[in-house]
Amino acid sequence: QVRLVESGGGLVQAGGSLRLSCAASGRTFSSYAMGWFRQAPGKEREFVAAISWSGKRTYYANSVKGRFTISRDNAKNTVYLQMSSLKPEDTAVYYCAADEAYTAVQISPDYWGQGTQVTVSS
Repeated sequence: QVRLVESGGGLVQAGGSLRLSCAASGRTFSSYAMGWFRQAPGKEREFVAAISWSGKRTYYANSVKGRFTISRDNAKNTVYLQMSSLKPEDTAVYYCAADEAYTAVQISPDYWGQGTQVTVSS
């Protein structure tokens, strides 16, 4: 079992920045690929970004590419999502996710956090 707890959400103006954190506990964090998803009101949950267990591979949704950066610190059992140039359409609940497989974490991860709200005002 892997327990994931997100933090860092909040209210920010358009064009601003925010950094989300996801602290993991349970099984060996460094053996898991990690990802971020988001769900806006009235919409389905969508993939945002993923990072391999080593941190050497990353992958982003087109909608956030060039604005968001995913990273991880295996010594701290934490994955981050640095969000810049935020837009009102980035408003959503952001979820951290984990899976042993890098491909699976982008599609159907085994473990989910509870989510953290990000609201971008225009």
